[in-house]
Amino acid sequence: MRDALTGSRIRERRQIAGLRQAELARRVGISASYLNLIEHNRRRIGGKLLVDIAAALSVEPSVLTQGIEATLISALREAAVDAVGQQTEVDALEEFAGRFPGWAGVLAQMHRRVVSLERTVETLSDRLTHDPHLAASMHEVLSTAAAIRSTAAILAETHEIEPEWQDRFHRNLHQDAERLADSSKSLVAYLDDTETTDDRSGVPLEDVEAFFERHDHHFPEIEAGADPADLDLSGFDSTAARTVTRGFLDVYATDARAMPLDAVKAVLDGAEPDPLKLAAQFNVDIATVLRRLAALPEGVLRRPTGLVICDASGSILFTKSVPGFAMPRFGEACPLWPLFQALNRPLVPIRRRIVQLGRSAAEFDCFAYAWPQGVAGYDDAPVYHSVMLVRSVEEGQPSDQAVARVGPSCRVCPNDDCASRREPSILSEGF
Repeated sequence: MRDALTGSRIRERRQIAGLRQAELARRVGISASYLNLIEHNRRRIGGKLLVDIAAALSVEPSVLTQGIEATLISALREAAVDAVGQQTEVDALEEFAGRFPGWAGVLAQMHRRVVSLERTVETLSDRLTHDPHLAASMHEVLSTAAAIRSTAAILAETHEIEPEWQDRFHRNLHQDAERLADSSKSLVAYLDDTETTDDRSGVPLEDVEAFFERHDHHFPEIEAGADPADLDLSGFDSTAARTVTRGFLDVYATDARAMPLDAVKAVLDGAEPDPLKLAAQFNVDIATVLRRLAALPEGVLRRPTGLVICDASGSILFTKSVPGFAMPRFGEACPLWPLFQALNRPLVPIRRRIVQLGRSAAEFDCFAYAWPQGVAGYDDAPVYHSVMLVRSVEEGQPSDQAVARVGPSCRVCPNDDCASRREPSILSEGF
């Protein structure tokens, strides 16, 4: 019975991680239809595929294969880690789940619900902030509704209105009502379309990141020595997206020449990478090493790896996502991220173990480094960029560092006591 529910546990963990079924299938090299059969317990799973799925979900394979007790205890542990300002008896989780399985299930279910709602709020907030079409449509709907309310108030509160003005107000009400209906239909159609297709085109940065995602952030032709200028970028709709992509591809090519793929594989040989040692072995700066590690093909590193690059203003220039870690589509990330701490200590490599509040209890190993981009002339101050490599941490992996608790962004972070908070969270109190 335990093995028969493995698919259900995979589906549950995928939803907690915020991954679409097609995305998880792509990461583990199977079709979405086959993963759908697995998640509905219609196909047995084991061996390498189970290990690959567990790695993509940042969990131990045992979490997917063991019975409800292990899954329940894991969920309770995540709830305990996410609890802000609460002292929890983590050592007594197994006893609590054993004595009160019903209440333990309720608590775990409520925590999963909170995580899901927080992710929904985060996504909608991000879209409303950065999606120009959505923002314009919402403004149109709200302004039209305000105009209707104003006109209706005049008609209701003014007892003596000349027939000519009364007719004019009625026409305005009719026209505004029609406009509101059309705007609402357009908005609903747009939301339905983007929910089903996940179309992120139209914003240069998102076009660039989508391009790199389609290539798994790895370009064999450039690794073989091809000129980045020869890559086909005709699929981009804007010159800005093509220009930004060319810039990142040029950096990719420079990193590949400095750290050839075969040489990197030989040095790593399945071991965990040490950015400082790699920088010394290849005689490159640490920023090159961090970018290069994030661009290695699947299978070279044992654990998922993400990347974030920002400029000195804190604006996000590029991201590569990693399961379980919320990446901002634009700026507004948590100021406590090592990425931004590195800007205060240029040329000093920083390593931090972190866990994000309001999400799963997964921990991440972060390496950050800020470096100057060069100067145009004498007396000119250098412009700094900062890069952060984000690596998932295997459950139970020891660390000599304290785990720092950070948020995805202030808008959706539940830590009300944070001294670095820029604005109140839009989440309900008590999360």
